[in-house]
Amino acid sequence: MISTLRRLLFSSHPLPTDNRMVKATIVHFWSLPGKESEMKAALLKAKETFQKDEGTLNWFILQDPKDPSAWSLVERYADDAAFQTHMANPYLKEFFGVVGPIMSTEEGKQRQILSYDEL
Repeated sequence: MISTLRRLLFSSHPLPTDNRMVKATIVHFWSLPGKESEMKAALLKAKETFQKDEGTLNWFILQDPKDPSAWSLVERYADDAAFQTHMANPYLKEFFGVVGPIMSTEEGKQRQILSYDEL
């Protein structure tokens, strides 16, 4: 699984050839029980939209096969400017309006956002 994820992450788009640092964001979250289909539909629409942002290299959606309410997003951006382009996308507000009400706030299942620079 790790080698498959590496292949997906690093072979879909080449790394920048200048001094820009690729930014990676990993988001872990859980949907409310019974809302998995709604979450999946919202995430697929978001992927279609956000992958078009300039500088977005990848936008992967992962669902835990043992807990279908557990989700992860792996987002890769060419640089800080590309990430800011993503954050300025007008669809982001609509996206949060859709997923916010179906996202778990249960103890231990709150959204986690991790940001990294790729080496």
